[in-house]
Order: sequence, then C-alpha cells, then structure tokens
Amino acid sequence: MKIAILGAGAWGTALAINLSASHQVTLWTRDPGQLAELVSHRVNRRYLPDLFLPDSLRLTSELDSAVKAAEFILMAIPVAGLRELLQKIRGTGRALPVILGCKGFEVRSAMLPHQVVREVYSATAPYGILSGPSFAQEVARGLPTALTLASDDDAFSKYIIGEIHTTYLRIYSSSDVVGVETAGAIKNVIAIATGISDGLKLGNNARAALITRGLAEITRMGVALGGCRETFMGLAGIGDLILTCTGDMSRNRQVGMMLAAGQLLPEILQKIGHVAEGVHTAREAEQMSRRLKIEMPVTQAVCSIIYDDVPAERVVKKILDREPKTEFD
Repeated sequence: MKIAILGAGAWGTALAINLSASHQVTLWTRDPGQLAELVSHRVNRRYLPDLFLPDSLRLTSELDSAVKAAEFILMAIPVAGLRELLQKIRGTGRALPVILGCKGFEVRSAMLPHQVVREVYSATAPYGILSGPSFAQEVARGLPTALTLASDDDAFSKYIIGEIHTTYLRIYSSSDVVGVETAGAIKNVIAIATGISDGLKLGNNARAALITRGLAEITRMGVALGGCRETFMGLAGIGDLILTCTGDMSRNRQVGMMLAAGQLLPEILQKIGHVAEGVHTAREAEQMSRRLKIEMPVTQAVCSIIYDDVPAERVVKKILDREPKTEFD
C-alpha cells in the first residue's frame, strides 16, 4: 500500500518507520533543511535520535511528490497547522482519503480535526481518526501498541485496518469520531494537571484522583458534543489518559512538572522542543465548557496556572477546598 505521511516530527517519523516494514511509505517534511539532514544521516536527530530510518522509506519536502502516488494520507502534524496543509493538498487537485493523527481543538474556531477536514478539504472524501495510548518511541521500535481508528465510513475503516493492523500494531475500529477526538484532545490537559501534582510531590493517591476526575471531565465534554459514553472507557479514552498522565515520555506531563517548579511557559516549551498540545487545548476546552455549562474544574485550574500566572500551590488548594458532591453527578 502506498502511504504519504505528512509531518516528520516524532509521531510521523515513528509511524513511517513502523509502516515501512509492510508498505511503500513517503515521509514529508515542510522543512528542506530537515529533509537534507534526514537524507544525509537517515536519522531524525531532533525527535528520534537513536532510531535509523529504513532504506525503503522515501523522503521529500515536495508536497505534490508526496501525495501524487499515495492511496491515502496520514497527517501527523499539530492541529495548528492542519487547516493550512489541507488547503495545500486540496490545491494539488487530489482529494485522497485522510487519516488524522493530530489531537486537540483548533484555536479560535474550537473545531475538532475532522470538522476542519470537512470545511476546507472535502465534504465527501473518507477520513479516519487514529488515536490511543502510543508513545512514538515505542511505536518506532515495533513494541506492542493498540490504537483506535474512528470513522463514519465503516467500509473505509475496515479497509485501512485490514492493511495496517499487525501483531504489534493492533488497530480497533470505532464509529464515534467525536468521542475519540474529544478524548484525545482533553487528556493532554489532564496530563498537565497530573504533571503539576507530581511536580509538587502530592503523591500517587493525588495522581490517581486527578486521572479519575479528569476522565469525568473528558466524558462530560465528549457526551455534550455528541460522543458515546463507552468510548471514554476504551483505548482512546482511559487508555490514552493513563499513559499520558503517568509516562515519563509524555510532553504534557513534563510541562506540568516544570510549571510546578515555577518555570515560565515560554521557557518550558523551548526546553521541550516538541509541541505540547494540552497548552493550547486547555484554553479552548475551558471556554467551551463555559458555553456548554459543563463543570471542568481540573481544566480550569490548568488554565489559571498557564494563562493567569496563578501559583500552582494556590490552584491546588482551591481544588482541594471544593465542596464534596455525589461522585457521578
């Protein structure tokens, strides 16, 4: 199968390495400088410095070249760049099926990724959302990983899963696009919160409580947007949430830990060197929760720390001082 993977960050590179074992994969980067380094060293030194790119993996910075022979496109870029890149692909004259590997809400519009696809790319082209508990490093190494592919086109979903599902990259189908996308977006915000908790050394009990209450927030938002409640109990929900909130490779958790140490956000993002989607998602989710009249105290707390410069200790105390309530209200 001929696959164009757009985005040569950690996730795009990991998928390219993994899928190259069975498919003809082209990895596209928008940066000619990065392309030259990838071609020269056959290593993505910035994102996956200890993993070599397969000889069969084709590399390019020419978008037309990447998509012209592809059967479908897998987009592994930040949500912030999704709209512009989709417009450029549309300009090539091809409306290929699209798999979205990005997580978050678009800034200002608060659109989910599939909504951006329908607005600027194609109203009819098949699309899917690939999500679930998956650190790029482990996917690139071929370690066992289970993901969800959500699509409103059952035939397309079955076709893609039939092509890319393997013993070590297991893909499960879902028709709940909104639920899978919402879970993938807001779990990054909760991971910042658990990072703050860990950074303040509040203990394992506090982390477990934050993950559990965070899942309640994700579920409330997802159901309000039209998602199915059971989705949040699956791979794209609790599975991805647990990994992102506890794993040392989680960028969003690292952001939280650095915030707890009193570091400033611009400094933190520069140190990490990767996109931490939870930073942007927090504000969009918080504003959406107000519009929908949904209680999301953990998300609001993260926003207070990131955008209002409220000390983490004060925000934590405010959360702990909340009135008790019935757990499942």
